[in-house]
Amino acid sequence: MDKKLNVIATIKDGVAIALVNYLSLVAAAALYVITLWIPYLNVGTTIAMCSLPAEMAKGNIVNPLFIFKGEYRRNMGEFFILMSLMYGAIGVGFMFMGIPGFVLSVAWSFAAVLFVDKGLNALEALRESNRLTYGNKWRIFGAEFLVALALCIAVGIVSALFGIGNHAWLETIGAIINLILIVFAVPAIYGVEASIYKQLTSGKFLAAPAAEAPVAEAPKAKPAPEAPKAPKAQAKKAAPKAKSSKAEKK
Repeated sequence: MDKKLNVIATIKDGVAIALVNYLSLVAAAALYVITLWIPYLNVGTTIAMCSLPAEMAKGNIVNPLFIFKGEYRRNMGEFFILMSLMYGAIGVGFMFMGIPGFVLSVAWSFAAVLFVDKGLNALEALRESNRLTYGNKWRIFGAEFLVALALCIAVGIVSALFGIGNHAWLETIGAIINLILIVFAVPAIYGVEASIYKQLTSGKFLAAPAAEAPVAEAPKAKPAPEAPKAPKAQAKKAAPKAKSSKAEKK
């Protein structure tokens, strides 16, 4: 079995996961933004938001109020160590022409999820995330990039269409439509991350969408074979024999 992510199948699965949890995700994101300014509480809500892909990957319907559970603030010291190690190393990686930082950011993209979901410490979470993403970094980046690119294209088209003529009311309508697109895209991104996490941790990768098989044409009926004709040479030889038999009778 090929241990590689399929980008298109992953995006489709991620969107399906997001649709199941759409309202819950929007509510959780709204609650997170509203309470982000509250000290100490915002640490727990941030850690809880990091665990969303794991909860969605299990097939659970997310309860928006779960972000306020006190258990997420229990390991905030270890969480700060994880964030410091991860973003510090990524920052150094970007100093070396950017590519090492990009590779590390993809390799460690599930470290926070593993920290919450599996109860790993900071170093274990970084190692496990690097192990799980090995060989699939470009596919992980491709799946998440395509979702973000689709959002950017849609927002750009709406902004261009409703910005014609510089009418304030048109621009207001365009801004509302773009807000709706963003509200839809955020759950989709979480859904794609959940699909990737589910495949990487379970080892069961989605197959590529099967191409439609061409319709086979019905075989044409073969014409019936013609009856064999008697050879002319044999017919000519039979004629003199018939004449000689008549002469003998006379």
